[in-house]
Amino acid sequence: MWIADNWKDYRLLDASDGERLELWGKYSLIRPDPQVIWRNERRHSLWKHADAGYRRSRSGGGAWSENKLPERWTVSYGPLRFVIKPMGFKHTGLFPEQATNWDWFSALIREAGRPIKVLNLFAYTGGATVAAAKAGASVCHVDAAKGMVAAAKENAALSGLADAPIRYIVDDCRKFMERELRRGNRYDAIIMDPPSYGRGPTGEVWKIEESIDEFVALSAKLLSDDPLFFLLNSYTTGLSASAMRYITELRVAKGRGGVCEADEIGLPVEQTGGVLPAGSSVRCTFCK
Repeated sequence: MWIADNWKDYRLLDASDGERLELWGKYSLIRPDPQVIWRNERRHSLWKHADAGYRRSRSGGGAWSENKLPERWTVSYGPLRFVIKPMGFKHTGLFPEQATNWDWFSALIREAGRPIKVLNLFAYTGGATVAAAKAGASVCHVDAAKGMVAAAKENAALSGLADAPIRYIVDDCRKFMERELRRGNRYDAIIMDPPSYGRGPTGEVWKIEESIDEFVALSAKLLSDDPLFFLLNSYTTGLSASAMRYITELRVAKGRGGVCEADEIGLPVEQTGGVLPAGSSVRCTFCK
């Protein structure tokens, strides 16, 4: 497992009975997590005194209860800074487990010895965008949600990257890739974190298990003749790391000298010393 264990401003204090107890900076949150299928004694005092907890509703959705949080605050990961803003469906605007991938590809970018162009698809609030740009890459950040792209710009500015070579695009990722292919644009690295389920701008349904093979194949056409890396993430429990690796080897690595690794990503749990699984990734690097 690849573990995001270099955080100072984020701590996973405990996890039990479908929930995780976290510290984001100085604020404590309780959030639901379907991966937490075990039950251990809740010894940490913040289980009873957290600043806020997200509670699901029987009718669907949910809400933050006992909310003593500010509307927003910031956390740091090394030189990177991010706005944290609790929002609907338990999210905070950042996935801390992805820091293990930021560390991995940032080292590749810094050691490449050449300019690197990165395409970040389904880029959300820009954690990977900011990390790649800080490492020295130029980045094309693509997400269909205007608000998420605005948040990514703010995170970049907080990290001292307001003038960095980052191109922000509000668009459907598939349509954007098809246009980039027609334009002849290519990228040395591609990062993607596709959703499990969603609807396109004209109502088309996206289900990752049905669409991921075709989508990865399309994105692979955008790789340059001298690619550096390809990263595919998933939070879909029904899509295994091994299946994602198979697809990536078939559609991306084959014929390009690519070497793929696949594993779960996780967060260390302080109370028990265990590691909470928090998704899967496939990392593909290319031989020179």
